[in-house]
Amino acid sequence: MAKTKAKVKLTREEIIFNIITCTIFSLIVLVCLFPFYYLFICTISNAKLVDLGQITIFPIGINFDNYRKVFGIQNLLHSAKISVLRVIIGTSLTLLVSAYTAYFFTKQNMWKRKFWYRLVVVTVYFSPGLIPIYLNNRMLGLVNSFWVYIVPGLVSVYNMILIKTSIEAMPAELEESAYLDGAGYLTRFFKIVLPLQKPILATVGLFSAVQHWNDFFTTKLYITNTSLYTLQFRLYELLNQVSAAAQQIEVSGMDSAASITPTGIRMTLTMVIIIPIMLVYPSIQKFYVKGIMVGAVKG
Repeated sequence: MAKTKAKVKLTREEIIFNIITCTIFSLIVLVCLFPFYYLFICTISNAKLVDLGQITIFPIGINFDNYRKVFGIQNLLHSAKISVLRVIIGTSLTLLVSAYTAYFFTKQNMWKRKFWYRLVVVTVYFSPGLIPIYLNNRMLGLVNSFWVYIVPGLVSVYNMILIKTSIEAMPAELEESAYLDGAGYLTRFFKIVLPLQKPILATVGLFSAVQHWNDFFTTKLYITNTSLYTLQFRLYELLNQVSAAAQQIEVSGMDSAASITPTGIRMTLTMVIIIPIMLVYPSIQKFYVKGIMVGAVKG
């Protein structure tokens, strides 16, 4: 027969403490989630009531016309594809290059290691400025190129420091045994180091993905070819000219309860932008805290 677990009897003080703790954290969760909930119910409610501020807790006049009309905006889906490609390619290459750079900075026999490391870290505190960066990217032929989204951000010094700290916390004997078996740097990096860095790589990957997904300024600065516009830049343009955008969208039944308004467009576009990140975060949340703690142990 399976043994039953002995029940631990809580004291009165412990019960009160647990109730207070659960109540406080439930309120914090509610405060954090309510803005997203409110934004969503406004996008599916009667647009006129939203403009009048009559939507509070529950949606009224539920309809999905806002989403149908927004997804019908010309080239919006193509811009979404550009953003998704940017996030996937940019995040993958940033992780690979940053981790590879961090790995070699952990090697004591690297030529002038301290000098190069300090030179790289200095760039965190001193930036050349927008104009030199623009001129450099133009000289590299990145203007009106998809690779302007990828190449300038391949190495993030902050991310590299986090990964370097995590690698240094790994037992040195793991690499030493592989070295004695004849494994070179690349073999050790891909087969031993990277598989053991999942928490910090997930953390850095989240940082990079959010940065790539939310960035619109790169498009504004370097891109004039509309076929390379990202979803965020489309959002930026539409939010700046939301009233004109509302008039350009085909609306049937303007007098009906489901009329499209500038406020509805603004909220719907915002919801479309934040949903992908909200879906991605829970899948890597279990690695996130551990990765941050590893990076906080030492510099």
